[in-house]
Amino acid sequence: MAVIKHLLPKMTSLSLHFSFFLFSTLLLMSVIPPRAAASYSCTVDDRTYSTTPLVSFLQRLQSEALKTLGPSSFDPKFYVDLPLKKDLSLTEAAFWKLPRVKGIIPEKYLRRFLEAYFDDAGDDMVYTEPEDFVPEPVEFLPKVLNPKVRVWALEVHSLWKNLSRRVSDNVKKYPERHTLLPLPEPVIIPGSRFKEVYYWDSYWIIRGLLVSKMYDTAKEIVNNLVWLVDAYGHVLNGARVYYANRSQPPLLSSMVMEIYTRTGDLEFVRKSLPSLMKEYTFWISGIHKVMIRDLHGHKHSLSRYYARWNKPRPESATIDVESASKFLNDSDKEAFYREVASTAETGWDFSSRWMSNSFDLSTLSTTSIVPVDLNTYLYKVELDIAFFAQQLGDIKTHEKFFKASKARQFAIRSIFWNAEMNQWLDYWIRSKDCEDVHQFEARNQNDRIFASNFIPMWNWKHASGLGENNIMVERILESFQKSGLLQPAGIVTSLSNNGQQWDFPNGWSPLQHLIIEGLSNSGSKAGWELAQDIAVRWIRTNYAAYNTTGAMHEKYDVKGCGKVGGGGEYKPQTGFGWSNGVVLALLEEFGWPFDRDIECRS
Repeated sequence: MAVIKHLLPKMTSLSLHFSFFLFSTLLLMSVIPPRAAASYSCTVDDRTYSTTPLVSFLQRLQSEALKTLGPSSFDPKFYVDLPLKKDLSLTEAAFWKLPRVKGIIPEKYLRRFLEAYFDDAGDDMVYTEPEDFVPEPVEFLPKVLNPKVRVWALEVHSLWKNLSRRVSDNVKKYPERHTLLPLPEPVIIPGSRFKEVYYWDSYWIIRGLLVSKMYDTAKEIVNNLVWLVDAYGHVLNGARVYYANRSQPPLLSSMVMEIYTRTGDLEFVRKSLPSLMKEYTFWISGIHKVMIRDLHGHKHSLSRYYARWNKPRPESATIDVESASKFLNDSDKEAFYREVASTAETGWDFSSRWMSNSFDLSTLSTTSIVPVDLNTYLYKVELDIAFFAQQLGDIKTHEKFFKASKARQFAIRSIFWNAEMNQWLDYWIRSKDCEDVHQFEARNQNDRIFASNFIPMWNWKHASGLGENNIMVERILESFQKSGLLQPAGIVTSLSNNGQQWDFPNGWSPLQHLIIEGLSNSGSKAGWELAQDIAVRWIRTNYAAYNTTGAMHEKYDVKGCGKVGGGGEYKPQTGFGWSNGVVLALLEEFGWPFDRDIECRS
């Protein structure tokens, strides 16, 4: 807390700027038109990454294994994560010699081949004890007074030890035998099938680690992500070679900010800042950049998700090939594969949010969408870098990024805000609009309800007082409460029940936390009370599911307390990094009184 109090005076100028964001948004009036549903087809520099011989072979193995084993319980990711015991040439030669019956490898021969030539998926990540882990940290969750909740919180805290790994020495010795990347420092993995580092998962893992007083482990995670930026120009979706073609929501600067706020380690900031600026360039230029002219003639530079990939995703190749089978020609298939990979870059893979037809995955149009949440994250990146530069005495960089944040703030209000709905809406680019600067049309705002429509509230946490903006807060609170997103066990991702995992009835830890933090720091008593209410619902459902299953889960069905989420292209996963982190962060913020029941309410 001493560090936080020390920082607040230095953030005054930023706080005033955030306050202006809420007030000025209210001034913009817009109408709600039919949403656009076309795919963006303008010519851009969209050269793709090249695959590697190892990935190509493992994809072939994946495809052959599906023929042998069938789709039941088949996880394609398992095969592209397999580490080779021998050189690729020897492995390939043995593969082609396998007997086949009507073109299919008999199961017993496939299993013998896998045992002889591969280690198990995940074996190249080895367990390591976190050096800063203690069973009960000093002053751990002082506001958690209920003994049941405290025991559970300590069990969740202990999961960091279970999820701690380091890259094996074999990866560095024989990199050509592994799809895993040789990260230099220990990591915390999400869990289950996710046996490597993931980008935006890491933000909430770090939030939890900071509650657990594991500051060194948190710094090691950031150092690994910085290593990826230095090696590839961006943080990869995950720390595998086949993820190099895309990133995930840009939260690296937020990780650095959270660590600095807790530790005051300015040298850590100094070492991280060049990589933060390098990553920022990745997101604001080239294929990610979109220029839009508003109704008043102002030009705005915004960003979108766009993967450099037009083939099946290696980790889900058999699934993507099946999904693309309805397309008749190769160019249409390549366009679809690009949309699939770009959707994976959003972190919301998959959701009706990115589809022109909510029930047809083949209508993915992610590259045609300028997303509210991505630009909210980048707005914070700009302010974070401006703040870091100021602390380091680099006034020129501070002024540059503060100016960039003001420009993006204006763009968010001009392009995304809808004054009739009192929400921020994604903006769709029409296919026939291939100008360098796209002309804003209100009808291109997507008026469907998603949790992302309220992600800009997250930035309220930097405001030190809203003053005359209270009317703005109350209108957004009312809009949120009437949206249908708030369910008995938390915030649902969308209102579309189509079987995709980032849709109804699933609730995800990151989205709960972003919106809860925004409400909590809105400066409104009603906002804080609503934040606490959602936090209580979410903590209860995590606790109930843990008691029933003995595990923390990747996602939850928020229609009822204690229900585990489902849908999507893989089975529900446990572990689970970001769920652990969010629960610990919420318990730190809101506590749990002695007399508050933790059990589900009927």
